[in-house]
Amino acid sequence: MSVEAVREVLREHGLLEAYREFSTSSATVELAAQAVGCEPGRIAKTLSFKTRQGPVLVVVMGTARIDNRKFKDCFGEKAVFPKGEEVPELVGHPVGGVCPFAVRPGVRVFLDESLRAFDPVYPAAGAANNAVEISLADLERVTGAGWVDVTRSESASA
Repeated sequence: MSVEAVREVLREHGLLEAYREFSTSSATVELAAQAVGCEPGRIAKTLSFKTRQGPVLVVVMGTARIDNRKFKDCFGEKAVFPKGEEVPELVGHPVGGVCPFAVRPGVRVFLDESLRAFDPVYPAAGAANNAVEISLADLERVTGAGWVDVTRSESASA
């Protein structure tokens, strides 16, 4: 997929003004928080997983970590991250720019409860130098995602 595909989805949902592009990298939570000018927890980190039913994206609070037991209880299998070079083909976006929408067909998207600590949040938008400022309600609407609880409890601003 491309940044233009992300922008088209935003346009279709009346959210194109939410797109942000930076002159610096936003490929990590820390870099994205600096580029946006917010605390790291407000960055909506989109994690990619390989499952028997196909690729899964889980959007979590920037400082959250996956709880392997919760993931297995939720998805019925161990959390397996794809190799970095597999991510673009698997989900349609590059590592450091994985967006939770405008993804390849068959990719299932979920929002983790940890996101509820902040509103709005900033997921990547298909490249390593952009983001989308989006409310949780709009993120849920645009992704069509359901909510899961697969992270460890962590501080919202750490």
